[in-house]
Amino acid sequence: MAGKNKKKTNTGSVIAVNRRATHDYFIEDRYEAGLSLQGWEVKSLRAGKANISEAYVTVKDSQLLLLGATINPLKTSCAFVVADPTRTRTLLMNRREINKLMGQSQRSGYTIMPLKLYWKGSWAKLEIGLARGKQEHDKRDAIKERQWQREKERVMKKAI
Repeated sequence: MAGKNKKKTNTGSVIAVNRRATHDYFIEDRYEAGLSLQGWEVKSLRAGKANISEAYVTVKDSQLLLLGATINPLKTSCAFVVADPTRTRTLLMNRREINKLMGQSQRSGYTIMPLKLYWKGSWAKLEIGLARGKQEHDKRDAIKERQWQREKERVMKKAI
């Protein structure tokens, strides 16, 4: 064990981000889930042809399903396979985590949102979050806070 060479992996390469989720929802808990993908989908993800801004996660038969995510096929990768860019994909998580998410998402006002699609080593992972919807005044407060932070940074930079 001590003499084992560790291979460096490319961690943190982000494929797609759902920016609307953090604008429209309060994210309370974040989880990491694997994706059940076909070969052409992996090739398309490596090329960065994914969009999760319209996607959502639902629970059916004690499985987490990713609906509405678009992975556009490459022209060269799927010559003999009929590629469906918006097919339903299964999320891979531990049973304990799935049960916890099921219980929390059944509370009033909560949903499960995909936040970020990224590579972890050679595996495609999806960061999902337990989210509660924001009202219009909450969105305005978040915008004001973001502008105040930017202004504060500018003032501090000039002072130095």
